[in-house]
Amino acid sequence: MNSTTVVTRSAARILLIPAFLIALATMIKGYSDTGDGFSAGVIAALAVVIQGVAFGAADFDRLPLVRFAPIGTFVGLLLALTIAFSRVFFGEAIMTHAPGPGEHVVHFGRLEFITPVLLDVSVFLVVFGFGVGAMSEIGRAQVRAIRQQERDAKRARMAAQRTPTGGAE
Repeated sequence: MNSTTVVTRSAARILLIPAFLIALATMIKGYSDTGDGFSAGVIAALAVVIQGVAFGAADFDRLPLVRFAPIGTFVGLLLALTIAFSRVFFGEAIMTHAPGPGEHVVHFGRLEFITPVLLDVSVFLVVFGFGVGAMSEIGRAQVRAIRQQERDAKRARMAAQRTPTGGAE
């Protein structure tokens, strides 16, 4: 392993946690006062993809975040659909804000737990899961192509050894 690889892998490890913290801050606060789940998902997905670039496709697939990213996509989609259609069961329109005007809002510090916050979380999960899952599939395709090339080269060497003239015909 050369020094460039060591530096790249070290930088990737060092950047992972701060990138997740930035993604969390972006999801909670966004650009002004509301959250931004899409940007947070992109930031977090890029932080994980950097791990794949630094460590290679084979090691990238072994990361727990990569293995569970597609599940996050489906959980996020299910959460978004639940948010969108849950108020219909109470006789209200699709995507009605909850809690309604004048109702009690649960707080955690200054963060309010309202439907837009949950929608930001669901968008984060969908974007993160899709971004990491897509890069994982590209990495798997690359690994498969390399393995196929190695098998083809091995078959060609074995065929050349079996010919009586040593491969020249």
